[in-house]
Amino acid sequence: MTSYFCKPSAPWQKGSVENSNGRIRRFLPLDTDINQLSDADLTALAYRLNHTPRKCLGYRTPAEVLGEQIADHGYS
Repeated sequence: MTSYFCKPSAPWQKGSVENSNGRIRRFLPLDTDINQLSDADLTALAYRLNHTPRKCLGYRTPAEVLGEQIADHGYS
C-alpha cells in the first residue's frame, strides 16, 4: 500500500485536519492545558463536535453519517 504524508509546514495539504483543529479551537484556545480538563469536559466537547451539522455532509452530523454507515454495512 502506498502512503502519503503531508508536509508539517503545509496546512493546505491537510484540509480536514486543519478544519477539525479550527473547530476544536473555538472551544479550547491554543494555550489550554488539556491535562486540566476533566473526562466529562472532553466527552462533552466530543459530543458537541460529533453532533454539529456540517455542510460537507449535507447538513447531517458526523454521528448521523457514522450511524448510517454502520447500518448500511450491518455492523450493528
